[in-house]
Amino acid sequence: MSITLLIIAITCVTSFLALQNLKMMNELILWPPAVSAGKQYYRLLSYGLIHADFQHLLFNMITLYFFGSEAERFYTRQIGSVGFELFYAGALVASILPSYLKNRENAAYRSLGASGAVSAVLFGFILLHPWSTIIVFVLPLPAIVYAGLYLAYTFYLSKQGTDNINHSAHLWGAAYGVVFAIALDPSLLGSFLNQLANPRF
Repeated sequence: MSITLLIIAITCVTSFLALQNLKMMNELILWPPAVSAGKQYYRLLSYGLIHADFQHLLFNMITLYFFGSEAERFYTRQIGSVGFELFYAGALVASILPSYLKNRENAAYRSLGASGAVSAVLFGFILLHPWSTIIVFVLPLPAIVYAGLYLAYTFYLSKQGTDNINHSAHLWGAAYGVVFAIALDPSLLGSFLNQLANPRF
């Protein structure tokens, strides 16, 4: 079994169990005071194994399924057999860290879901293949166009702050996915710019 499928399986099982068990959900969710005061640092990772509902889980895991294999191959080549696991775990921490630091003393704050890490996987893929096609519902879009629309929409919603979605994690996850890949292989930036200059639909 690939690491991508293993992550999906673990996340699905943990999410399903937590949705049926409030105590388990509360023990895994990112609750900043539990990290800052209780030293429960595992929550900076475990929050990504649980989801608010089935739709939330389904969207994240479908995205991870379609784009994770390419990321897994890249990070295995760059870092070795545990490359993708290290990248994914780092993405979970990096995407939530700004939200955690902002809400360190906020006992009312909670965050959960793998969206930040999934954004890192997706934007790493877009860096590698900017002109590949991404299907958004039924609309085919070039990956780089989707990236621009996604970032603009997510940034707008993060400023509005009118829903319960952690858009900040999506943005930081996307940034992490791009920066981490370029840090490992700086030639990716030149390759990306060259691909942008030579569109292939």
